[in-house]
Amino acid sequence: MNKTAIIFGITGQDGSYLAELLLKKGYKVVGVTRRVSVSTLERIDHILPEITIVEGDITDGFNVSKIIEEFEPDEVYNLAAQSHVGTSFKQPSLTWDVTAGGVLNILEAIRYSPRKDSIRFYQASSSEMFGKNFTEMDDDPMNLVWGFKYQDENTAFMPQSPYAIAKLAAHHLVRNYRDSYGIHGSCGILFNHESERRGEHFVTRKITKWIGEFKNWAQENGAVDLQFDDDMICHVRKNPDNKPYGDNDSWVFGSKFPKLRLGNLDAKRDWGHAEDYVNVMWLMLQQDTPDDYVVATGETYSVRHFLNVAFYRIGIDDWTQYVVVDPEFYRPAEVDYLLGIPRKAEEKLGWRRDVSFEALVNRMVDYDVKKKKLRVSSLQELPKCCVKT
Repeated sequence: MNKTAIIFGITGQDGSYLAELLLKKGYKVVGVTRRVSVSTLERIDHILPEITIVEGDITDGFNVSKIIEEFEPDEVYNLAAQSHVGTSFKQPSLTWDVTAGGVLNILEAIRYSPRKDSIRFYQASSSEMFGKNFTEMDDDPMNLVWGFKYQDENTAFMPQSPYAIAKLAAHHLVRNYRDSYGIHGSCGILFNHESERRGEHFVTRKITKWIGEFKNWAQENGAVDLQFDDDMICHVRKNPDNKPYGDNDSWVFGSKFPKLRLGNLDAKRDWGHAEDYVNVMWLMLQQDTPDDYVVATGETYSVRHFLNVAFYRIGIDDWTQYVVVDPEFYRPAEVDYLLGIPRKAEEKLGWRRDVSFEALVNRMVDYDVKKKKLRVSSLQELPKCCVKT
């Protein structure tokens, strides 16, 4: 009989990729979302006929228990959170209620379920829990190009934001319920992972979305725009008649494209592709013994280097004239350096990432340049069988 999986946070980047993976493996997939609307379902629109969508609120313990009781899952994946670090400083209470309180509600629901011993739970923990802390070593057995500073499962946590603190509380709750009540709960300490489905308020997607808009503004219908400075654009088109003058839609005008405004360009992150990372989530729940794993690439790159690769993809070597460092985007407590070592996941789970850093950036840029948008169904088009209230 096919397994049933419940995904809290199915409409997000990770949830959509995980749902696709589980469907390929023959699972019955139940997705929980706070609201069923055109905008929230955009990432999973293409698989809606194959899954069941339930309206639910992770902060409502009774609601969570009813969902688990009704669908009798074999596996529960929690990817729901208020996941933007900057927002967590502005909305710390909401961040706590969703990111920490929601996990407690799921754990309690599993604890009191008659099927407790047959349910396996995955919690998405975060590398932000490490904060400014890292492990240093005297030698370099893994040939880390970036030096001898890294984070792994043995590195002490030092959270620097309300988001990271809430994630750490949730992480410890899973470990506590695992030890105290025998719940099969595993945590993936996920380092930064991006994709074409990344939310537009995250820095990587903010960059590639801006590049896509700029590229489409600067080149259309075979024309080329030459920007001499902030205010002068020369728009040149082909001359099909080979005449020195004529109506060839070429022009010169003054214009200013809004600059890309970013915060700390020297912050370094370990960036992978979300599609690779959902594979390891599934692998964790296939193990007889629950455990916690760092999920990362073992490489770290600065925001500045991300800009190098992204702009180079559209043929721009010097992006400095297009980018402005804005203090508004600095965080009260900045995390400067994250580099995860996924040795444990590689050795125990047999996991390997497939998408390189350069391929990740190029895929995101290409997507935003092409401006491909997923077809979004209206609520009237949703099969009645797949929406429960």
